[in-house]
Amino acid sequence: MIQKKSKNDTRKLRHARVRKKVSGTAERPRFNVYRSLNHIYVQIIDDVNGNTLAAASTLDPDLKEAVAGKTKKEAARLVGAAAAKKALAKGIKQVVFDRGGYPYHGRVMEVATGAREAGLDF
Repeated sequence: MIQKKSKNDTRKLRHARVRKKVSGTAERPRFNVYRSLNHIYVQIIDDVNGNTLAAASTLDPDLKEAVAGKTKKEAARLVGAAAAKKALAKGIKQVVFDRGGYPYHGRVMEVATGAREAGLDF
C-alpha cells in the first residue's frame, strides 16, 4: 500500500532544499519563520556561529496581550515588527529571508511585511 507523505514532511524537504543555498552570516543573518496552527515564531540566526540573535513569537509575554483578539495575519505582522525591532536594537539592518518551506503567502508574507515596515531590509 502506498503511504502519502504528510504536508509537514514535504515542507521539511522544501526547507532542506532551500537551506542548501540560504545561510545566515554575522553581517546578514537568516530571518527564519515557523508557523504552527495557532502561533507564529521568528528567529534571526547567525548560522556561522550557530547563534540565535533575536526571536519573537505570539507567545512572548510582551506580544501576547497585543495579539489577543486579532486575526492570525494581524498577529503575524506584529511578530515580524517585534523581531525587526529587536534586530535593529542589536545593529542588524539586513537579513536573508527564510520562509521555512512554507509558501510565501498569508501569514508568512505578513511577517515579512511587518519586518519591512519596522525598518528591516531583506
